[in-house]
Amino acid sequence: MSKETKQETVPLQEIETAEEIAEEQLPTEVEAEQAQVPAEAPEAEAEEKPKRKKKEDEIVEERFYTVPLQKALIRPPHKRTPRAVTLLKIFINRHMKVAMKIDEDDEEEVMPQLIITQEVNEKLWSRGIEKPPRKIKVRVTKDKDNNVTVYLAEN
Repeated sequence: MSKETKQETVPLQEIETAEEIAEEQLPTEVEAEQAQVPAEAPEAEAEEKPKRKKKEDEIVEERFYTVPLQKALIRPPHKRTPRAVTLLKIFINRHMKVAMKIDEDDEEEVMPQLIITQEVNEKLWSRGIEKPPRKIKVRVTKDKDNNVTVYLAEN
């Protein structure tokens, strides 16, 4: 029986050495990848920071609204939250004067976009399809291209 136990321990030692070999190989592969990445990373970081500033600079107008959504409750229960989303869009279009813009170069009409962020959508759908909130506080921004984005107002 002692021979059997020795035979069982030998494969365990072999497995440990295989794990050690695998651990030794992984850092060398990672080091090779890291050697290539840092040369490109500072350039990518430098490019990303100005892009963020450009987005902030593009904001022409910013307003805060409390949008009433009581009229959504007139609908049948299984249609209330989709109606609340529609009411939000109608309200924002009316108050932010989202209108078509004509390009001088192409002389074509450009349709601006109304973008509702995921936070606002999740807030509207937080209690399900049958019970949307009665009102919602939002922050609305308009950029140079006349695109309107709706964010959830921070309390």
